[in-house]
Amino acid sequence: MTNKTSSLTAGQRGRPREFDIDAALDGAIAVFTQKGFHGVSVSDLAAAMKVSAGSLYKAFPDKQAIFMAALNRYIALRQQEMAQKTTGFATGYDEIAAILQVYAELASGKVGQLGCLVVAGNVELASNDENIARRIEGQLSSYEKRFADLIRKGQNDGSVRKDIAPASTATMLLCLIQGMRVVGKGGYSLVAMQQMISQALKMLL
Repeated sequence: MTNKTSSLTAGQRGRPREFDIDAALDGAIAVFTQKGFHGVSVSDLAAAMKVSAGSLYKAFPDKQAIFMAALNRYIALRQQEMAQKTTGFATGYDEIAAILQVYAELASGKVGQLGCLVVAGNVELASNDENIARRIEGQLSSYEKRFADLIRKGQNDGSVRKDIAPASTATMLLCLIQGMRVVGKGGYSLVAMQQMISQALKMLL
């Protein structure tokens, strides 16, 4: 179901107009990812979200609230994509390889140059905004836990070597995927990213 909110437009006082908030947040994701939180003005957001500045602040109290809503939307979309591409694998190793392949695709070429909103928020805001810091910490922790669980699954099914520590190896894989999103801003190719994850996967065998 489409998520909508009501606002008033100039010249339509007292007459509510609905806008598609998910589509608006997609615009916010794009501009925040491209310019960063501090590089985005209210007029930039209004243009990207295709709403007036007045309507924007009737829906959100401030720019940080818009960023948080955009971050939640971004994470939800990424989780949907990840679920579609990384479930149903027989072994822990295969599922880890599938996750890394998704990140190789997200971090390469033109898509990679767009950047990652989680990384952008972590770099710009996590040190001085507790709500955003908690949201990002929770998301990164969930990534790390999934890797650790899959390493244990792989050790049990024989696809991952038994002499590696699941927790610290999971942290290494988390650092890898987040680092890929950072360097991907520089325009790395998919081949280069795949070579990177190939080296990481060798550590599991």
